[in-house]
Amino acid sequence: MAKPGNKIIQAKLVLLGDMGTGKTSLVLRFVKGQFFNHQEPTIGAAFFTQILSLTEATVKFDIWDTAGQERYHSLAPMYYRGAAAAVVVYDISTKDTFVRAKKWVEELQRQGNLSMVMALVANKSDLESNREVDAEEGEEFAQENGMFYMETSARTADNINELFYEIAKRLAKTCPSKPNAMSLNNEDQGRRRSFCCLG
Repeated sequence: MAKPGNKIIQAKLVLLGDMGTGKTSLVLRFVKGQFFNHQEPTIGAAFFTQILSLTEATVKFDIWDTAGQERYHSLAPMYYRGAAAAVVVYDISTKDTFVRAKKWVEELQRQGNLSMVMALVANKSDLESNREVDAEEGEEFAQENGMFYMETSARTADNINELFYEIAKRLAKTCPSKPNAMSLNNEDQGRRRSFCCLG
């Protein structure tokens, strides 16, 4: 619940990455605490909401989980346009998904919101024995591109909540609070309001 006097941030968050990297599993684990061994591929995009209360702010996430199949790629800009945060996901056991994640990052840098909080997520850390992408490689790429890096496992729930709390903390520092919809006294006039957190 929102703490009294706490600023409220409504943040559009988009998940991008190749098919089978576990984007939907990440979100389901975060929002519902669920994990399914066989997750149906997402068609187009799926929408979820979740609220996180921090000391600094209450963050209301509007989460768009985009489909990883190539045929849906052209729809992606519709979801990341105006997003306050993006989570680019790859599977540590499949090098190709890391190569694809780099392309998503390039696309976001070209067309996304400049003040967007970006996370590079190495998912399926429970598949350590099949690892094809070293943590150092992911971390280095994230640092070079102004992102933060985290290894997660939707199966074991490792670092899932930490990932979204870290995004919320960064948003609390960079995003303005949600304007009161009923306010007739527009104090923002004359000042350019950031679209950072408006979906």
